Amino acid sequence: MTHWFHRNPLKATAPVSFNFYGVATTPGATKICNDLRLSRTRLLELFTDLSCNPEMMKNATDLYFSLLQGFITSLDDSSQECKLRYIQNFKWTDTLQGQVPSSQQDAVFELVSMGFNVALWYTKYASRLAGKEDITEDEAKDVHRSLKIAAGIFKHLKESHIPKLITPVEKGRDLEARLIDSYIIQCQAEAQEVTIARAIELKHNPGLIAALAYETANFYQKADQTLSSLDPTYVGKWRKYLNLKTCFYMAYAYCYHGQTLLTGDKCGEAIRSLQESEKFFAKAEALCKEYGETKGPGTTAKPSGHLFFRKLGSLIKNTLEKCQRENGFIYFQKVPADAPQLELKANYGLVEPVPFEFPALNAHWTPETLAAFDLTKRPKDDTVRLAYLLFFPISFIVCIIQSCHFAPLTCSPAQCRA
Repeated sequence: MTHWFHRNPLKATAPVSFNFYGVATTPGATKICNDLRLSRTRLLELFTDLSCNPEMMKNATDLYFSLLQGFITSLDDSSQECKLRYIQNFKWTDTLQGQVPSSQQDAVFELVSMGFNVALWYTKYASRLAGKEDITEDEAKDVHRSLKIAAGIFKHLKESHIPKLITPVEKGRDLEARLIDSYIIQCQAEAQEVTIARAIELKHNPGLIAALAYETANFYQKADQTLSSLDPTYVGKWRKYLNLKTCFYMAYAYCYHGQTLLTGDKCGEAIRSLQESEKFFAKAEALCKEYGETKGPGTTAKPSGHLFFRKLGSLIKNTLEKCQRENGFIYFQKVPADAPQLELKANYGLVEPVPFEFPALNAHWTPETLAAFDLTKRPKDDTVRLAYLLFFPISFIVCIIQSCHFAPLTCSPAQCRA
């Protein structure tokens, strides 16, 4: 398939011990804390493990989130807030604003931040598979499915959990609605790229391919417009990607629309459609260069060098030459001055997010286990700070002493950009 997708880096986070000295008063409560720590560490490791597959990721996320639900969900399904929700502080960085962390003492903040990273992982997994030249049909289905799952996770976070945060989301940060919406739309557009590749491979009707390409271009344009009011320092590179993909799929749409017109003996209009396709392809090429020169978060690549990009250029050139030959020998039609209006609507192949729900509460959480967390035995603030410093590595203590405002990464910067 050799498709290429822009990817923002993963979020990084500070370690979380879940060691509640004196608060967890029974072995069952202590076991839940240990399981939370181990399952969180395992999940963070999988984010940068290239051998990780969707099954491994789902097993790890189901375990951690089912345990974390005990800090959020009421055991009796009442509207009463869980007493453990604010017991632990969580710190996460932002995918766009680099090493600037956000910190909230709220288990819901952990839920949505980790969930955000899980969605990003699915997009990165899809990107790795799509970049292969010898991709199998099953792998293409995995790419398609992973992008729809990612879109579903982002959508669920936005609609069901981010609104529950006590501390409002900062503008321009990961959990803000504009950014979440852009991720959702981008995932849908990229999944449709897989559909288009499949339709071309199976030589489906050019009209269907043109309509799918047009819908995909509109998705990318909508994602770009969603980001337009944000600081270009952080979203400039991302927007270049969305712009070039918009132009690229408009070129696709006009190219295949031209083939449809030629089949209907409208050779003059077909030539004009292919000329418009050439213009959009040239714009996409220019934006590819600009993308490579734009600084900011995201992958470093030369999209115009990818096979899928070069193939479209050859297709446009060959199709236009064919139309011009046919017009010179058979049709002798005038080429219109204006490009044809694309009023295309795809009836098949449009992508919707896969509905997502967090797993149910882990069976280890019982009323007895919850009661075993005695919040009256929480240490005073000074004692908490001392225990906190004693628990974490010396490097983290040095970081605090030097007034470094960034939490230690759970993955290296290079891994997080992967």
